[in-house]
Amino acid sequence: MKYQNVRFASLAYALPDRVVSSEELEARIAPLYERLGLHAGRLELMSGIRTRRFWPEGTRPSTAAALAGRKALDRSGVDKSDIGVLIHSSVCRDFMEPATASVVHAALEMPRNSLAFDLSNACLGFANAMGVAANMIESGEMKAALVVSGEDGGPLVEETLAWLARGEEVSRRDLKAAFSSLTIGSGAVAAVLQHCPDETQPGPRLLGTTARSATEFNHLCSGDKNEGSSGPLMETDSEALLQAGINLAEETFAAFTKEHDLTPDSIQKVITHQVGSAHRKLLFERLNLDLEKDYSTFPTLGNVGSVSMPITLALAAENNFIQSGDQTALLGIGSGLACQMLNVRW
Repeated sequence: MKYQNVRFASLAYALPDRVVSSEELEARIAPLYERLGLHAGRLELMSGIRTRRFWPEGTRPSTAAALAGRKALDRSGVDKSDIGVLIHSSVCRDFMEPATASVVHAALEMPRNSLAFDLSNACLGFANAMGVAANMIESGEMKAALVVSGEDGGPLVEETLAWLARGEEVSRRDLKAAFSSLTIGSGAVAAVLQHCPDETQPGPRLLGTTARSATEFNHLCSGDKNEGSSGPLMETDSEALLQAGINLAEETFAAFTKEHDLTPDSIQKVITHQVGSAHRKLLFERLNLDLEKDYSTFPTLGNVGSVSMPITLALAAENNFIQSGDQTALLGIGSGLACQMLNVRW
């Protein structure tokens, strides 16, 4: 899908104050490490993640999303009456019903003519939501859209640590399946997309998207509420997920570059979903991309679900890594498996 009339009016983020190191997490399961003959430092060594952030206990995803959403609205210069839809796109939700988008919508005092709904697709949610919003704007259905996401990895990490500390029944295999859960962090992000046919108007433009699915791998990463507890647990076959995910990314990238007349050389900056160091290295090798074009946040933020890719884009722009006019590829992927890549001229 290609767009001619979609502009980023703003991109904003919010981060929790609390920083938690990988060392702190490992210290809480030290008896398990000792029993299995493992050394501290394994988590950072294997993932490249030194720290991640957590919201204060009890913070709702809608509260985090509204923080970023308010910033994005204030920076956009777009009147609320022009925003035809608010899409909440995170893995985390306040509750099953109603849509968390409705809570964010009310918190931001959005007008009644603005739709509000959730779009959930694991870590790919925000990318998917931008595509849906861009389609609505390009078709002339609305003048602007607000996409938000608020992820809170704290409950998952806490529940995982409690499960791993339960005693002699936890095996190496159990630890391996839970390992990815300890890389999860928290944060929020929001973008205002706007109808803008005038290409001379300053600001980044969303030029198009390409997506592919490989749903035969839906079993490689799954999470649900832990029985007998209020917190969630997630089980991941990290090695198989890495290989299947990279294969899908390679397939999607071939279609993406062909559809949008791009090459690995013509792409100037690359923003990916932030999984860890192994994923980054293998992805860039397989796509024949130069690592110098990459901006990474996983060492300090961890994997922030649907927030990871857009918050990395926001930080890359804030720190002048991405300059005006840069041809930028946003490479998103989520368990399921699903992949969406976005073509952006900054």
